[in-house]
Amino acid sequence: MKRSTVKELLGATEIDREVLLKGWVRTRRGNNQVAFIAINDGTIIHSIQVVADLGSFAEEEMRRVTTGSSISVTGTLVESMGKGQSVEIQAKEIEVLGDSDPELYPLQKKGHSFEFLREIAHLRFRTNTFGAVFRIRHALAYAIHKYYNDKGFFCLHTPIITASDAEGAGAMFKVTTLDLDQIPKNEEGEIDFNQDFFGRQTNLTVSGQLEGELGALALSSIYTFGPTFRAENSNTPRHVAEFWMIEPEMAFYDIHDNMDLAEDFLKYLIKYTLDHCLDDLEFLNQMVDKGLLERLRFVLDHPFERKSYSEAVEILMKADKKFEFPVEWGLDLQAEHERYLVEEYYKRPVILTDYPRDIKAFYMKQNDDGKTVRAMDVLFPMIGEIIGGSQREEELNKLQNRMKEMDIPEDELWWYLETRKFGTVEHSGFGLGFERLIMFITGMSNIRDVIPFPRTPRSAEF
Repeated sequence: MKRSTVKELLGATEIDREVLLKGWVRTRRGNNQVAFIAINDGTIIHSIQVVADLGSFAEEEMRRVTTGSSISVTGTLVESMGKGQSVEIQAKEIEVLGDSDPELYPLQKKGHSFEFLREIAHLRFRTNTFGAVFRIRHALAYAIHKYYNDKGFFCLHTPIITASDAEGAGAMFKVTTLDLDQIPKNEEGEIDFNQDFFGRQTNLTVSGQLEGELGALALSSIYTFGPTFRAENSNTPRHVAEFWMIEPEMAFYDIHDNMDLAEDFLKYLIKYTLDHCLDDLEFLNQMVDKGLLERLRFVLDHPFERKSYSEAVEILMKADKKFEFPVEWGLDLQAEHERYLVEEYYKRPVILTDYPRDIKAFYMKQNDDGKTVRAMDVLFPMIGEIIGGSQREEELNKLQNRMKEMDIPEDELWWYLETRKFGTVEHSGFGLGFERLIMFITGMSNIRDVIPFPRTPRSAEF
């Protein structure tokens, strides 16, 4: 007989038929005559109840049916007499596939802190909360590919090993095959990377943007979706060393086209999750963040406010609110400033543009005022910046001058500059941190809880 999943059985319209189910025991209760066993197989937030008449089963086998054990059940799918679900299984055969010692199994029927669950990340997928989070993560990954495919974008696989620092921020993980016990040195006493695998210093990428631009300037519209890395010694709830980024790049797009795409993209992803993961969202709304569903619908129902950085600074300076960080034109905005604009002042998502050039990357399109660039940040409630992007500088001389100002060697990015020599066009793009998006959509407050195996300073377990 073909195995049925819990999701299939709970949605079944045909009952009074024999079924085969395999899964893990969540709970077992009952008395000397009957056992009520809740089985979950990860396909849905809900478990299905299996009813077993103990007189029909070997006592030794049934003693092995404990929380955490895996079992196979053959029985009849019938209408449920209890509350909470429409169907249940009247068991005819039960086989224990894998034992679980109830005294040692760390997931008991009680609340566990997220900190504790991070210590047993190999088992936390079995909890309701993390099952919901990672089903939603999957749905969002699928929705991202569907969105761009349906819009005619091409998925470009940019390199994970790179010799360039796209953001000029340093803090990159080095990639090497050199013997760390006998590091070769040149005549100047520096590390001799000529003897390394690539013959030069290389790192794990912080962004696929620069390579993505190369694809966009031939294919018109591309997107990247892959892992990125930052070696920042940060232990905040918003940072991990390994994370995933979605980075679309579009030829013939100006900053306004870029903003339109970002808003449409975010709303599409939120609506997709509401349409396809409502059971999981309702659970998270009840157990993790009681304002979650309201906040998701809030973003869907409101057009994003579009203002300049200068307008935002003026609003913040006039605000009747004491901020921890200073507000001054020329300084980058902090999360508290961004959240004030979204949650208290405009009461809707906000896109800020035209940031001071001195706090932004070299590749951003320079405005005629000589002070600002066509950058854009999308700000969301609870999280602050969720997307950062810009119109890219397509004029060769301006790009070269900016690189000189920021001490970025032209010889390392000669290939990037050549795209401005041969058929340059206006183009734009942005980056969306996948984990930041999942945090917003699930209501989880720590980035370590929305990535399966978080990599943080002094922690590379599992």
